[in-house]
Amino acid sequence: MNTIKVIDKTFKLSIPEEEILKRVDAVAQRINRDMADKNPLFLAVLNGSFIFAADLMRRITIPCEISFVKLASYQGTTSTGKVKEVIGINEDLHDRHVIIVEDIVETGYTVKRMVETLGTRHPASIQVCTLLQKPECLKVDLKVDYVALEIPNDFILGYGLDYNQQGRGLRDIYTIVE
Repeated sequence: MNTIKVIDKTFKLSIPEEEILKRVDAVAQRINRDMADKNPLFLAVLNGSFIFAADLMRRITIPCEISFVKLASYQGTTSTGKVKEVIGINEDLHDRHVIIVEDIVETGYTVKRMVETLGTRHPASIQVCTLLQKPECLKVDLKVDYVALEIPNDFILGYGLDYNQQGRGLRDIYTIVE
């Protein structure tokens, strides 16, 4: 199994790019079917979801739009538990079908806050799409509509996810070696 070193941590190959892209294809097909006549607005959460959002958008065949929002809740390898909105949303969401695109859902605090914030702007619907979900870590009542992969509670990087801003450009997903 491939191992890599990023800063002061060692990581092993966990999910190869080929498997990730198969799962992205499956999610895109579901969205294409579910949103066929709705012209959804995808809101990609930066920085982590940018690669997933790009690959997902290339597979979406229905009319749609994309925009980006930046939220922060991480420091090093652990969540701070506090969500800070860095860049807001400028689009008119009234009567729009909104799909939040996340890299990973762990506790759910970030996405729940975003859903609550967006709800005040009267969208027709809000759905959540994530590349990765850690079901055992969920701390809030949150419906995640589209999940590409469920993973255990390990720290990971690659395919947009980072360790102290490093490793985002890796094509595969790696898990930390304790």
